[in-house]
Amino acid sequence: MKFLTFFAVGLAVFAQAQNPSRAAIDLDLAGKYTEARALFQKAIDSAADSRAKANAQRAMAMSWAFENNCKKTGEYEQMVMDYWVTRETEEPKNAFYQQGEMANEAARVCIEAGDLDAAERWYKLGTKLGMKEPEIPVDRAALWEYRLAHAQARLAARRGKRAEAEKYIAASKAALEKMTALRAAQTAFLPYLTGYVALYLGDARTAAEDFQKANLNDPFIQCLLAAAYEKLGEKEKAMECYRKAYATTAHNPPAAYAKPLARKKLGI
Repeated sequence: MKFLTFFAVGLAVFAQAQNPSRAAIDLDLAGKYTEARALFQKAIDSAADSRAKANAQRAMAMSWAFENNCKKTGEYEQMVMDYWVTRETEEPKNAFYQQGEMANEAARVCIEAGDLDAAERWYKLGTKLGMKEPEIPVDRAALWEYRLAHAQARLAARRGKRAEAEKYIAASKAALEKMTALRAAQTAFLPYLTGYVALYLGDARTAAEDFQKANLNDPFIQCLLAAAYEKLGEKEKAMECYRKAYATTAHNPPAAYAKPLARKKLGI
């Protein structure tokens, strides 16, 4: 396993001259976070324009997410949001949506880092900014309502508040009913929600059943399912989930949570 890690780092170094951002991502995936951030900083410093700089800052935010660092992730996501503030006049609909997306991205990192208060602040900010979109479509408004209720249910479960979690699950379902074009795609996130709440409220059996109905191509879901299996004493099933999660090559909040955790569980 150590050879594979060394090999992965070697590939990242080779790729640096060809694509610094891809090389940095590969270093993050290999657990070489300091080296990765050095490359991301070079990308930030040498960015051709403001948008390219914001993209590099977003990648830096995710690099900090791989180390479970809520504060630093938020700092860089805020830089990206600041860029989108400058686009409000030229791209009003996209600018507010992107600001909301970046805030929610920070929130996803913070909740799994255990900073629930910070996560809640970021989620609420994301919804507030996203809802400022001019002439926002009904589906888009309902999407922001759904995302916030979904988050509040998970936060309540993490805090051990069963009744509050159930209230927000109901609110999530109500927001879904307001959607038309987005409803089918967003309904797919309900098993993740109910499974997450069940897991943190101590019902591992229900959690496992619900996670199996969620997107099993998502490494984050694989890790949650693995956690449920561990609580049920089903070690081999758990390890298989961690192996699948470890295979991710993404550079986003699900991967930032799953890759380091799976590496630790697998002893890589």
